Amino acid sequence: MSSSGDARPDPAGHDARDGGRNDGRDDGRDESPEERADRQWQDLVQEIRVAQTGVQILFGFLLSVAFTTEFRRLPQTDTTIYVVTVVLASLATGALIGPVAFHRLVWGRRIKPETVVWASRLTFIGILLLLATLTTALLLVLRVTTHNALVPWLVAGVLLWYLLCWFALPLWVRGRRRGRGAGRP
Repeated sequence: MSSSGDARPDPAGHDARDGGRNDGRDDGRDESPEERADRQWQDLVQEIRVAQTGVQILFGFLLSVAFTTEFRRLPQTDTTIYVVTVVLASLATGALIGPVAFHRLVWGRRIKPETVVWASRLTFIGILLLLATLTTALLLVLRVTTHNALVPWLVAGVLLWYLLCWFALPLWVRGRRRGRGAGRP
């Protein structure tokens, strides 16, 4: 602080008047980096709960299919699709549970901002793996139940729907917001 009483931001963007709060960002929130990380962690955990529940139910169901009598009658192509689907579901489960293990192992080390970044990355990977799992599971179910030539087209249509809902729409809204000069995260 200067002798005239004016507050000057330090090199990290902290304002001496706010005790380091707001971290030089103008996003309408008055929070320290630690408070922001806590908020972002809570947001991420809520998102993960939704995805985890879905993938765990699907994974459990997929695991039980191999023990049915009908499974033994599947052609090799469908058995291969099944194995790929189970592996994808297992990978998705690992990625979506990963942030919890990550947090537990680094808890108390005062690295919550980094934890949020890595947990977010794992969650995004988990969502991509869930997308692949749902697509291959749908392919398998439709192949086994319909034996119809339209199956690849139906799966492609549903995949496009997932891509639209999960990626295209949020990215479009994000781009529109930035285009209006309000591109704050």
